[in-house]
Amino acid sequence: MKKRYLAVVLLAMQLVGCSKFDEINTNPETPEKVKASMIATRIIMDIANQPGQKGFMRPYFLTKEITWGEMADQNEQFNSFGTQLMSLISLNDAQHMVNFATSEKLKNSYKGVMHFAQAYRFYELTMALGDIPYKDALIGESDKVYFPKYDTQKDVFLGILNELEQADALFAAGDKFDGDPMFAGDVNKWRKLANSFELNVLLQLSKKVGDADLKVKERFNTILTSKPIFTSNADNFQLLRSDKSGQAYPFYKIGNNNLIYAIVSDEVTDRLKTTKDRRLFYYAKPSPVKIAAGFAATDYNAYVGVSPALTYGDLAAVRTKNDYSRLNDRYTEIPTGEPTQQYSYAQMCFVVAEAAARGWVTESDVNWYKKGIEAAMKFIVDNTPNTTQFHQGMPMDQNYVTTAVNEYGTNFPTDLEKKVEAIITQKYLASFLQGRISPYYDYRRTSYPKWKINPASSLNVDAPDKIPTRWRYPAVEYNNNGENVSEALKRQYGGIDDPNQLMWILK
Repeated sequence: MKKRYLAVVLLAMQLVGCSKFDEINTNPETPEKVKASMIATRIIMDIANQPGQKGFMRPYFLTKEITWGEMADQNEQFNSFGTQLMSLISLNDAQHMVNFATSEKLKNSYKGVMHFAQAYRFYELTMALGDIPYKDALIGESDKVYFPKYDTQKDVFLGILNELEQADALFAAGDKFDGDPMFAGDVNKWRKLANSFELNVLLQLSKKVGDADLKVKERFNTILTSKPIFTSNADNFQLLRSDKSGQAYPFYKIGNNNLIYAIVSDEVTDRLKTTKDRRLFYYAKPSPVKIAAGFAATDYNAYVGVSPALTYGDLAAVRTKNDYSRLNDRYTEIPTGEPTQQYSYAQMCFVVAEAAARGWVTESDVNWYKKGIEAAMKFIVDNTPNTTQFHQGMPMDQNYVTTAVNEYGTNFPTDLEKKVEAIITQKYLASFLQGRISPYYDYRRTSYPKWKINPASSLNVDAPDKIPTRWRYPAVEYNNNGENVSEALKRQYGGIDDPNQLMWILK
């Protein structure tokens, strides 16, 4: 967030001459004038797109959905947070997107995109680090603030909530806009996204429910009762993949040398096997050792997850025996794979279910819980070819989905803590290779799901029996904004950039 990160990026220059030289040297495939839609596409894609191959899988090491067999690549490495987020580079151009809009309604729409993108990015930063620059973060060019002060996490969250509410109001006063690869410029869908994502932000503030400034319960109720929110998987904030260069599913096999390292974690397989949940057959492939021993691919016992808590030596021994479940072919053999979600209807349903269980709203917690499970199952079915290769002969037809959802509902607990555990566990299972690190944030807030931790394999030197609760600040911040970083550390963590200390929202 220093000067070099806050400088406005010059995207293009309008051609002002009309000489023969200009005509000869003009590339007909390069736009001569920047449009609001061009900037909007880049800002939205910066949020929605994900790296490929191992880069795509890394968040799922952290959430213990994938055990990685390449080397001792443990998921408790909480070193400094990536500078790619600290730069906030794509947001510097957001105001230019608004300036290039050709009508007041379009200005409102593009302002809505700007406020949502800012809320989303600052949410990611503060959830990872704690206090961050917010008010001063994007004014390096306009106000010559090159060393932004760090705002308290409470003030950052107040800003995030305000930006999401502004986004909703702006989209309501806006018009369909170009440059949107997610919702084709549909402002009603963007309203749903802004409000549904705000529900998630509010739930992450569950330990601050009594704060008079945040008004967590009041805001949550207002959104749920009077604003548009997601109503089905058709509203998912997700990127559709295609069989084109650069647009395929991030773990598709072509050019991917990492296929042999991805192992489905027992944190996922064991939970699905316990409840005889057929999502197992869509997430994993049976162990070749079990198949050779006579188990059918339709047998839950043919599936063997591997603990990500194993030491590397133990993991290497497992790989040698080949008795484990690899990823289902739907993730590696189909170029389009499945859409990659940033926030989904299923996730929102579980957010509302938890809020209802906590008494924030008068809605039925079990009904929202069931809606979330059903949406998660339907998402898989709707994005998977109905062949044995991809469901092992155990398809989730409508009859199965209805029966399974009702059974989960019947077994829904009555005790609050057990309710929260059940909701978070189902939210976790619905997030398999989706939503990046969001399950980690639920884990550190609620301690669910109850992941296995092995001090012998942990890289958390100071607390090997725990998963760290935050990342360290980037080294570039110490080099270029050291005074403000130091002040923020003293205010939060006693001056020590310790990944095991609790940030404000967790206290």
